[in-house]
Amino acid sequence: MSLTSSEAAAALAARATAVIPGGVNSGQRRVPGLEELVVTATSGSTFTDADGRVFTDYHAAFGPPLLGHNDPDVDAAAARAAGLMGVGVTPVEIELAERLVDAVPSLEKVLLTTTGSEATFHALRLARTVTGRRHVLKFQGCYHGWHDSVALNVISPAERVGGKDPLSQGILPEVLDATIVCPFNDAAAVERALETYDVAAIILEPIPHNIGTVLPQPGFLERLRELASKHGTVLVFDEVITGFRHGLGGYQAIAGVTPDLTTLGKAMANGWPVSALGGRANLMDLFSTTPGQPAFFAGTFNGHPATTAAALATIDKLGREPVHEHVFALGERARSGLRELFSRLDVPAVVTGFGSVFVTYFLEGPVER
Repeated sequence: MSLTSSEAAAALAARATAVIPGGVNSGQRRVPGLEELVVTATSGSTFTDADGRVFTDYHAAFGPPLLGHNDPDVDAAAARAAGLMGVGVTPVEIELAERLVDAVPSLEKVLLTTTGSEATFHALRLARTVTGRRHVLKFQGCYHGWHDSVALNVISPAERVGGKDPLSQGILPEVLDATIVCPFNDAAAVERALETYDVAAIILEPIPHNIGTVLPQPGFLERLRELASKHGTVLVFDEVITGFRHGLGGYQAIAGVTPDLTTLGKAMANGWPVSALGGRANLMDLFSTTPGQPAFFAGTFNGHPATTAAALATIDKLGREPVHEHVFALGERARSGLRELFSRLDVPAVVTGFGSVFVTYFLEGPVER
Protein backbone atom coordinates (compact mmCIF):
# COMPACT_ATOMS: atom_id res chain seq x y z
CA MET A 1 0.00 0.00 0.00
CA SER A 2 1.20 3.53 -0.68
CA LEU A 3 -0.35 6.88 0.09
CA THR A 4 0.04 9.81 -2.27
CA SER A 5 0.14 13.13 -0.45
CA SER A 6 -0.08 16.73 -1.50
CA GLU A 7 3.03 18.88 -1.63
CA ALA A 8 2.02 20.52 1.65
CA ALA A 9 1.59 17.18 3.45
CA ALA A 10 4.84 15.85 1.99
CA ALA A 11 6.57 18.98 3.25
CA LEU A 12 5.27 18.29 6.78
CA ALA A 13 6.65 14.75 6.61
CA ALA A 14 9.98 16.12 5.38
CA ARG A 15 10.10 18.57 8.30
CA ALA A 16 9.60 15.64 10.65
CA THR A 17 12.43 13.67 9.08
CA ALA A 18 14.73 16.67 9.33
CA VAL A 19 14.49 16.83 13.13
CA ILE A 20 13.14 13.41 14.23
CA PRO A 21 15.18 10.30 13.31
CA GLY A 22 13.11 8.53 10.64
CA GLY A 23 10.35 11.09 11.10
CA VAL A 24 8.52 9.18 13.85
CA ASN A 25 8.94 8.74 17.62
CA SER A 26 8.45 4.95 17.60
CA GLY A 27 9.88 2.56 15.06
CA GLN A 28 6.54 0.76 14.90
CA ARG A 29 4.82 3.89 13.57
CA ARG A 30 6.82 3.92 10.35
CA VAL A 31 4.83 1.86 7.86
CA PRO A 32 6.16 1.15 4.34
CA GLY A 33 4.14 3.15 1.84
CA LEU A 34 2.83 5.54 4.50
CA GLU A 35 6.00 7.55 5.05
CA GLU A 36 4.18 10.80 4.30
CA LEU A 37 1.22 10.13 6.59
CA VAL A 38 0.75 13.03 9.00
CA VAL A 39 -2.28 12.72 11.31
CA THR A 40 -3.95 16.02 12.16
CA ALA A 41 -7.15 14.90 13.91
CA THR A 42 -8.84 11.85 15.40
CA SER A 43 -12.44 11.21 16.40
CA GLY A 44 -14.24 8.02 17.33
CA SER A 45 -13.22 5.35 14.83
CA THR A 46 -11.51 7.68 12.36
CA PHE A 47 -8.40 9.77 11.83
CA THR A 48 -7.77 12.64 9.44
CA ASP A 49 -4.52 13.27 7.59
CA ALA A 50 -2.85 16.53 6.60
CA ASP A 51 -4.72 16.53 3.29
CA GLY A 52 -8.09 16.37 5.04
CA ARG A 53 -8.78 12.74 4.12
CA VAL A 54 -10.73 10.78 6.72
CA PHE A 55 -9.79 7.13 7.29
CA THR A 56 -11.43 4.37 9.31
CA ASP A 57 -8.86 3.44 11.95
CA TYR A 58 -8.83 -0.35 12.13
CA HIS A 59 -5.35 -0.13 13.63
CA ALA A 60 -6.63 1.95 16.56
CA ALA A 61 -3.24 3.44 17.47
CA PHE A 62 -1.89 0.03 18.58
CA GLY A 63 -5.02 -0.63 20.61
CA PRO A 64 -5.56 1.90 23.42
CA PRO A 65 -8.71 3.84 22.34
CA LEU A 66 -11.24 1.09 23.07
CA LEU A 67 -13.94 3.75 23.52
CA GLY A 68 -12.89 5.52 20.33
CA HIS A 69 -10.50 8.40 19.85
CA ASN A 70 -11.10 11.43 22.08
CA ASP A 71 -13.89 10.06 24.22
CA PRO A 72 -15.39 13.25 25.72
CA ASP A 73 -15.92 11.85 29.23
CA VAL A 74 -12.38 10.52 29.47
CA ASP A 75 -10.78 13.67 28.10
CA ALA A 76 -12.85 15.92 30.37
CA ALA A 77 -11.83 13.92 33.43
CA ALA A 78 -8.16 14.23 32.47
CA ALA A 79 -8.47 17.98 31.95
CA ARG A 80 -10.11 18.49 35.35
CA ALA A 81 -7.31 16.63 37.16
CA ALA A 82 -4.33 17.97 35.22
CA GLY A 83 -3.27 20.53 37.82
CA LEU A 84 -2.95 18.16 40.78
CA MET A 85 0.63 16.99 40.19
CA GLY A 86 2.98 17.36 43.16
CA VAL A 87 4.54 15.56 46.10
CA GLY A 88 2.69 12.79 47.91
CA VAL A 89 -0.39 11.07 46.56
CA THR A 90 -3.65 12.35 45.08
CA PRO A 91 -7.21 11.12 45.60
CA VAL A 92 -7.44 9.98 41.97
CA GLU A 93 -4.40 7.71 42.41
CA ILE A 94 -5.97 6.15 45.48
CA GLU A 95 -9.30 5.62 43.77
CA LEU A 96 -7.74 4.14 40.64
CA ALA A 97 -5.65 1.72 42.69
CA GLU A 98 -8.79 0.64 44.57
CA ARG A 99 -10.68 0.12 41.32
CA LEU A 100 -7.86 -1.91 39.80
CA VAL A 101 -7.61 -4.12 42.87
CA ASP A 102 -11.37 -4.67 42.78
CA ALA A 103 -11.38 -5.52 39.06
CA VAL A 104 -8.33 -7.71 38.41
CA PRO A 105 -8.15 -11.03 40.31
CA SER A 106 -4.37 -11.09 40.90
CA LEU A 107 -4.10 -7.53 42.22
CA GLU A 108 -3.80 -7.01 45.97
CA LYS A 109 -1.63 -3.90 45.59
CA VAL A 110 -0.71 -1.87 42.53
CA LEU A 111 1.76 0.77 41.35
CA LEU A 112 1.29 3.10 38.40
CA THR A 113 3.81 3.66 35.62
CA THR A 114 3.65 5.40 32.26
CA THR A 115 4.30 2.73 29.62
CA GLY A 116 3.82 -1.00 29.33
CA SER A 117 7.56 -1.49 28.95
CA GLU A 118 8.17 0.17 32.31
CA ALA A 119 5.61 -2.09 33.95
CA THR A 120 7.16 -5.30 32.61
CA PHE A 121 10.66 -4.03 33.43
CA HIS A 122 9.70 -3.52 37.07
CA ALA A 123 7.90 -6.89 37.16
CA LEU A 124 11.09 -8.70 36.19
CA ARG A 125 13.24 -6.61 38.53
CA LEU A 126 10.86 -7.50 41.36
CA ALA A 127 10.90 -11.20 40.44
CA ARG A 128 14.70 -11.25 40.56
CA THR A 129 14.62 -9.41 43.89
CA VAL A 130 12.18 -11.89 45.40
CA THR A 131 13.86 -15.06 44.15
CA GLY A 132 17.52 -14.04 44.00
CA ARG A 133 17.63 -15.76 40.61
CA ARG A 134 19.06 -14.64 37.28
CA HIS A 135 17.02 -16.09 34.42
CA VAL A 136 13.65 -15.08 33.02
CA LEU A 137 11.54 -17.18 30.68
CA LYS A 138 9.52 -15.70 27.84
CA PHE A 139 7.74 -17.19 24.85
CA GLN A 140 8.37 -16.99 21.14
CA GLY A 141 5.97 -14.42 19.70
CA CYS A 142 5.26 -12.56 22.94
CA TYR A 143 6.28 -8.89 23.16
CA HIS A 144 6.89 -7.24 26.51
CA GLY A 145 8.51 -3.95 25.58
CA TRP A 146 11.83 -2.41 24.70
CA HIS A 147 14.03 -3.43 27.65
CA ASP A 148 16.87 -5.84 27.05
CA SER A 149 15.64 -8.87 29.03
CA VAL A 150 12.61 -9.29 26.78
CA ALA A 151 13.51 -7.52 23.51
CA LEU A 152 13.91 -10.72 21.54
CA ASN A 153 12.02 -13.45 19.69
CA VAL A 154 8.80 -11.69 18.73
CA ILE A 155 8.22 -11.92 14.96
CA SER A 156 11.23 -14.05 14.09
CA PRO A 157 12.26 -15.45 10.69
CA ALA A 158 11.83 -19.22 10.59
CA GLU A 159 15.56 -19.89 10.73
CA ARG A 160 15.87 -18.00 14.04
CA VAL A 161 12.97 -19.63 15.85
CA GLY A 162 14.48 -21.87 18.50
CA GLY A 163 17.49 -19.60 18.97
CA LYS A 164 17.96 -16.05 20.20
CA ASP A 165 16.56 -13.34 17.92
CA PRO A 166 17.20 -9.93 19.51
CA LEU A 167 15.17 -6.95 18.31
CA SER A 168 18.16 -4.63 18.54
CA GLN A 169 21.89 -4.44 18.54
CA GLY A 170 23.47 -3.19 21.74
CA ILE A 171 21.99 -5.85 24.04
CA LEU A 172 24.71 -7.40 26.19
CA PRO A 173 25.33 -11.10 25.49
CA GLU A 174 25.02 -11.94 29.18
CA VAL A 175 21.54 -10.39 29.20
CA LEU A 176 20.47 -12.50 26.24
CA ASP A 177 21.98 -15.55 27.92
CA ALA A 178 19.80 -14.91 30.97
CA THR A 179 16.59 -15.02 28.90
CA ILE A 180 15.12 -18.41 28.02
CA VAL A 181 12.71 -18.61 25.08
CA CYS A 182 10.13 -21.40 24.87
CA PRO A 183 7.44 -22.12 22.27
CA PHE A 184 4.01 -20.83 23.28
CA ASN A 185 1.59 -23.60 24.28
CA ASP A 186 4.50 -25.98 25.04
CA ALA A 187 4.27 -26.67 28.75
CA ALA A 188 6.76 -29.54 28.49
CA ALA A 189 9.44 -27.14 27.22
CA VAL A 190 8.72 -24.84 30.15
CA GLU A 191 9.04 -27.71 32.60
CA ARG A 192 12.41 -28.70 31.14
CA ALA A 193 13.63 -25.10 31.38
CA LEU A 194 12.57 -24.78 35.01
CA GLU A 195 14.40 -27.98 35.86
CA THR A 196 17.56 -26.74 34.11
CA TYR A 197 17.83 -23.04 34.95
CA ASP A 198 17.38 -20.78 37.98
CA VAL A 199 14.28 -19.03 36.65
CA ALA A 200 13.08 -15.94 38.49
CA ALA A 201 10.00 -15.28 36.35
CA ILE A 202 7.82 -16.69 33.62
CA ILE A 203 6.37 -13.78 31.65
CA LEU A 204 3.79 -14.09 28.89
CA GLU A 205 0.93 -12.47 27.09
CA PRO A 206 -1.93 -14.84 27.96
CA ILE A 207 -2.97 -14.29 24.34
CA PRO A 208 0.02 -13.24 22.19
CA HIS A 209 -1.74 -10.43 20.35
CA ASN A 210 1.52 -8.87 19.22
CA ILE A 211 1.68 -11.60 16.58
CA GLY A 212 -2.06 -11.53 15.95
CA THR A 213 -3.96 -14.04 18.05
CA VAL A 214 -2.58 -17.34 19.29
CA LEU A 215 -5.02 -18.71 21.83
CA PRO A 216 -3.69 -20.67 24.80
CA GLN A 217 -4.58 -24.33 24.42
CA PRO A 218 -6.82 -25.82 27.12
CA GLY A 219 -4.80 -26.42 30.26
CA PHE A 220 -1.71 -24.47 29.18
CA LEU A 221 -2.15 -21.47 31.49
CA GLU A 222 -3.21 -23.75 34.33
CA ARG A 223 -0.05 -25.84 33.85
CA LEU A 224 2.13 -22.72 33.91
CA ARG A 225 0.53 -21.77 37.22
CA GLU A 226 1.30 -25.23 38.62
CA LEU A 227 4.89 -25.21 37.39
CA ALA A 228 5.59 -21.71 38.67
CA SER A 229 4.26 -22.59 42.11
CA LYS A 230 6.23 -25.85 42.20
CA HIS A 231 9.54 -24.19 41.31
CA GLY A 232 9.12 -20.96 43.30
CA THR A 233 9.06 -18.92 40.10
CA VAL A 234 7.07 -15.69 39.76
CA LEU A 235 4.32 -15.96 37.13
CA VAL A 236 3.74 -12.67 35.30
CA PHE A 237 0.80 -12.07 32.97
CA ASP A 238 1.50 -9.19 30.61
CA GLU A 239 -2.05 -7.94 30.06
CA VAL A 240 -1.06 -4.61 28.53
CA ILE A 241 -3.17 -5.58 25.49
CA THR A 242 -5.66 -8.10 26.90
CA GLY A 243 -6.42 -6.13 30.06
CA PHE A 244 -9.62 -4.07 29.80
CA ARG A 245 -9.87 -4.79 26.06
CA HIS A 246 -11.28 -8.24 26.79
CA GLY A 247 -12.89 -7.45 30.12
CA LEU A 248 -12.42 -5.43 33.29
CA GLY A 249 -10.66 -8.36 34.94
CA GLY A 250 -8.38 -9.06 32.01
CA TYR A 251 -7.94 -12.42 30.36
CA GLN A 252 -6.99 -13.95 33.70
CA ALA A 253 -10.59 -13.48 34.86
CA ILE A 254 -11.84 -15.19 31.70
CA ALA A 255 -9.36 -18.07 31.97
CA GLY A 256 -9.68 -18.48 35.72
CA VAL A 257 -5.89 -18.52 36.20
CA THR A 258 -4.33 -16.08 38.66
CA PRO A 259 -0.70 -15.01 38.17
CA ASP A 260 1.55 -13.55 40.85
CA LEU A 261 2.02 -10.24 39.01
CA THR A 262 0.09 -8.49 36.23
CA THR A 263 1.00 -5.61 33.95
CA LEU A 264 -1.71 -3.39 32.44
CA GLY A 265 -1.87 -0.46 30.01
CA LYS A 266 -3.21 0.57 26.58
CA ALA A 267 -7.03 0.34 26.85
CA MET A 268 -6.82 1.10 30.57
CA ALA A 269 -7.02 4.86 29.88
CA ASN A 270 -8.33 4.95 26.30
CA GLY A 271 -5.10 6.33 24.87
CA TRP A 272 -3.77 8.40 27.75
CA PRO A 273 -0.24 7.29 28.76
CA VAL A 274 -0.59 5.22 31.91
CA SER A 275 0.20 1.65 32.84
CA ALA A 276 0.22 -0.42 36.00
CA LEU A 277 1.98 -3.26 37.75
CA GLY A 278 0.15 -5.12 40.46
CA GLY A 279 -0.02 -8.42 42.24
CA ARG A 280 0.40 -10.14 45.55
CA ALA A 281 0.89 -7.72 48.43
CA ASN A 282 3.88 -9.59 49.85
CA LEU A 283 5.65 -9.06 46.51
CA MET A 284 4.54 -5.50 45.79
CA ASP A 285 5.54 -4.35 49.28
CA LEU A 286 9.19 -5.06 48.38
CA PHE A 287 9.32 -1.97 46.15
CA SER A 288 11.16 1.05 47.52
CA THR A 289 7.90 3.02 47.68
CA THR A 290 7.69 1.22 51.04
CA PRO A 291 10.54 2.61 53.17
CA GLY A 292 13.57 0.35 53.49
CA GLN A 293 12.55 -2.13 50.80
CA PRO A 294 15.07 -3.34 48.19
CA ALA A 295 13.42 -3.07 44.74
CA PHE A 296 13.94 0.47 43.48
CA PHE A 297 10.85 2.10 41.95
CA ALA A 298 10.51 5.72 40.84
CA GLY A 299 9.26 7.87 37.99
CA THR A 300 8.44 11.56 37.66
CA PHE A 301 5.20 10.91 35.79
CA ASN A 302 4.09 7.77 37.62
CA GLY A 303 0.48 8.26 38.69
CA HIS A 304 0.17 11.57 36.85
CA PRO A 305 -3.25 12.94 37.84
CA ALA A 306 -4.43 13.58 34.28
CA THR A 307 -3.69 10.06 33.06
CA THR A 308 -4.93 8.54 36.30
CA ALA A 309 -8.23 10.40 35.98
CA ALA A 310 -8.48 9.26 32.36
CA ALA A 311 -8.07 5.66 33.49
CA LEU A 312 -10.77 6.08 36.14
CA ALA A 313 -13.19 7.54 33.61
CA THR A 314 -12.42 4.75 31.15
CA ILE A 315 -12.99 2.02 33.71
CA ASP A 316 -16.22 3.71 34.81
CA LYS A 317 -17.54 3.71 31.25
CA LEU A 318 -16.43 0.12 30.59
CA GLY A 319 -18.32 -0.97 33.69
CA ARG A 320 -21.39 1.16 33.04
CA GLU A 321 -22.00 0.64 29.33
CA PRO A 322 -22.08 -2.52 27.14
CA VAL A 323 -18.75 -1.69 25.50
CA HIS A 324 -17.34 -5.20 25.51
CA GLU A 325 -20.51 -6.72 24.10
CA HIS A 326 -20.43 -4.16 21.30
CA VAL A 327 -16.76 -4.55 20.34
CA PHE A 328 -16.91 -8.35 20.67
CA ALA A 329 -19.79 -8.34 18.17
CA LEU A 330 -17.79 -6.13 15.83
CA GLY A 331 -14.83 -8.48 16.09
CA GLU A 332 -16.94 -11.51 15.25
CA ARG A 333 -18.53 -9.64 12.35
CA ALA A 334 -15.07 -8.89 10.94
CA ARG A 335 -13.85 -12.46 11.40
CA SER A 336 -16.91 -14.09 9.87
CA GLY A 337 -16.87 -11.66 6.96
CA LEU A 338 -13.21 -12.33 6.21
CA ARG A 339 -13.71 -16.09 6.42
CA GLU A 340 -16.59 -15.89 3.95
CA LEU A 341 -14.55 -13.72 1.60
CA PHE A 342 -11.50 -15.99 1.59
CA SER A 343 -13.68 -19.06 1.14
CA ARG A 344 -15.46 -17.50 -1.82
CA LEU A 345 -12.16 -16.52 -3.43
CA ASP A 346 -10.53 -19.87 -2.56
CA VAL A 347 -7.65 -18.14 -0.76
CA PRO A 348 -5.79 -20.30 1.79
CA ALA A 349 -6.09 -18.34 5.03
CA VAL A 350 -6.80 -18.75 8.72
CA VAL A 351 -8.89 -16.00 10.28
CA THR A 352 -8.76 -15.96 14.04
CA GLY A 353 -8.98 -13.58 16.96
CA PHE A 354 -10.60 -13.01 20.31
CA GLY A 355 -13.13 -10.41 21.34
CA SER A 356 -12.56 -7.27 19.29
CA VAL A 357 -9.28 -8.53 17.82
CA PHE A 358 -9.17 -10.14 14.40
CA VAL A 359 -6.24 -11.29 12.27
CA THR A 360 -5.61 -13.18 9.04
CA TYR A 361 -2.77 -15.66 8.62
CA PHE A 362 -2.24 -16.54 4.99
CA LEU A 363 -1.50 -20.22 5.58
CA GLU A 364 -3.33 -23.48 6.08
CA GLY A 365 -4.03 -25.22 9.35
CA PRO A 366 -4.46 -24.01 12.94
CA VAL A 367 -2.11 -21.43 14.44
CA GLU A 368 -1.01 -22.74 17.83
CA ARG A 369 2.40 -21.16 18.52
